[in-house]
Amino acid sequence: MIKNGIRRAAFVGVILTLTPSVFSAVGDGRILQVVVETQKLIDNGEIHKAQDAFDELQADFPKDLRPDLDLYIKGELYYANGKYTKAAKSFEKMLTEHPRSSLKDAALEREFTIGKAYLDGRKKTVFGFIHLSGAPEGIRIMEKITDRVGLDSTMGRDASLAVANNYEERELYEEAYLKWWEISVHWNEGPVGKEALLGMGRTKIADYNKHPEQKRHLYDASGLSTAKSCYSRFKLLYPVDARQINVDKILEEIDEQLAYKQLSIGQYYQSTGHKKAANLYYRMVVNDWPDTQAAKTAKDLLADNPELESDLQTSPEK
Repeated sequence: MIKNGIRRAAFVGVILTLTPSVFSAVGDGRILQVVVETQKLIDNGEIHKAQDAFDELQADFPKDLRPDLDLYIKGELYYANGKYTKAAKSFEKMLTEHPRSSLKDAALEREFTIGKAYLDGRKKTVFGFIHLSGAPEGIRIMEKITDRVGLDSTMGRDASLAVANNYEERELYEEAYLKWWEISVHWNEGPVGKEALLGMGRTKIADYNKHPEQKRHLYDASGLSTAKSCYSRFKLLYPVDARQINVDKILEEIDEQLAYKQLSIGQYYQSTGHKKAANLYYRMVVNDWPDTQAAKTAKDLLADNPELESDLQTSPEK
């Protein structure tokens, strides 16, 4: 035990005489090896063994020599004991204060794991006994990761996908759409681009359909036009996938909703005595969405009220 202490003291003494660049090279090799080992121990629930390894490592690399290591170890031990919020703060402090640390990747991986756990339903504990939804914290962590590594990176992409899916699962469709759009800007091709394009269309439809069916026509339908554009583009770029998910049927349903929206406006104008305005909307429905049920209704209304047609034909130009 005494011999080990003497050897450790001698090692630290040698380290203190090295230049920072040489020290970093010498220290990183040993530190990264221990980090890999302790991560496995912690993931397997062998926390005490990880703690012993950390104690030995910190004896050779104290806080004043490697403050990044000190913060990383604190984060790992918080994580090991289920204190995810404190762990994330420790990792974030390390990444902010030591952006070039060799422990950067390990810290980011732990942050990602913590963020994903919150997005998957883990509660956030406040004051030791209040349990709140961890989703907002998970999103904050994931967005920080994306900002740090970039959406073009694999980790940034995966973090953004996790956020978009979480928003959608919680029926926060506008937020989900914006995240899918952001992803599509950076990943406009391949599997991710395909998923983002579908996500944009899907969330716009869901945002409109969240309202009671009998009242949907009272709400803004511009999102349906956006959804139609997304699905039409998807059909053009991925025809095989489009057939598999029956995009044609989705587009038909969107057209029906768009047509019914305009039909309802025409019916409102007719009910208030504004026949010319009603006629304009009925003709729009017939011309723009001829194959819809709404178009058939519009034709019947025009046929039942021939004065609507005559009003339009005889009205003077302004």
